[in-house]
Amino acid sequence: MKLQSKEFLASLTKEELAAMVLDFAKRWLAHDGLWFQSIEEKHGLDEAVEIDAAAWAKFAAVEARRIMNLHKIQQGGGLAALKKALGLRQYSFLTEQEIIDTAPDRFILRVNTCRVQMTRKRKGLADFPCKPVGIAEFTSFAQTIDPRLWVRCLACPPDEHPEEYFCAWEFRI
Repeated sequence: MKLQSKEFLASLTKEELAAMVLDFAKRWLAHDGLWFQSIEEKHGLDEAVEIDAAAWAKFAAVEARRIMNLHKIQQGGGLAALKKALGLRQYSFLTEQEIIDTAPDRFILRVNTCRVQMTRKRKGLADFPCKPVGIAEFTSFAQTIDPRLWVRCLACPPDEHPEEYFCAWEFRI
């Protein structure tokens, strides 16, 4: 018995495919969270964050290359290529993000809703200190798109941040 196939995917409606993409992204994030919690339980928060940052740096490069291949984004495409690719990341389907153009050679990405942080908030927990992970992840992703790109963290937990967003990142070329 064949379980799933390309024919099955082709038979789905646009709405069913969209729901499947969203569900896949949620499952992926749930796995990431459970993986992190397992490392944290065994090795503590600091080591778990360090391992998580290393894993995210590798994953972000893989994700960037796959997005570039699937969506015909050329490496070296600068900020325009990065903007397009950022909107195609799995996580972008689970968050509200915005890009603010600040100059011809830079923009800010703000993550206004963060599924991880909002879940922690709902459970009465402090913000997850994800800044080292974000630095590794966004740097790897951006520099895979275009090695000339640079990333600067403007705010990310454990840093203080305004209520309207959880983290903000400046990308420049």
